[in-house]
Amino acid sequence: MVQIKEGDKIPSIDLFEDSPANKVNIADLCAGKKVILFAVPGAFTPGCSKTHLPGYVDKAGDLKSAGVAEVVCVSVNDPFVMSAWGKQHNAGGKVRMLADPAAVFTKQLELGADLPPLGGLRSKRYSMVLEDGVIKTLNVEPDGTGLSCSLADKIKV
Repeated sequence: MVQIKEGDKIPSIDLFEDSPANKVNIADLCAGKKVILFAVPGAFTPGCSKTHLPGYVDKAGDLKSAGVAEVVCVSVNDPFVMSAWGKQHNAGGKVRMLADPAAVFTKQLELGADLPPLGGLRSKRYSMVLEDGVIKTLNVEPDGTGLSCSLADKIKV
């Protein structure tokens, strides 16, 4: 497997929103529209909670005014954790909080990182702009966890 790249189609994988009963197929979600998807190593972690998610929540209106239909946050966490984290940051209606509990999506993209202090396999920190399910831009943090290129103020739509 090779890390996903610009020009590739997003895989058809189910993620979870709010509970294990609410599956969201990411390819279906991205079909026919412009979507920003960003991923973080873990909900409630310092960089993710102080900077990454709040930036996208704050910029969601501007991004949607620029033609973005959905802003999606993905993390290797369970859907209950992602839901609680989104509520804490007032993400409702702004950023969809999708869980990748078994890292199926993360592994398929080859964007995982082994972070033992966070429980093992987690997602690298990245952002992407998708148009009709095709990756137009992909910004992977050089060290997988930093905050240099994947933040809301760096995204180009």
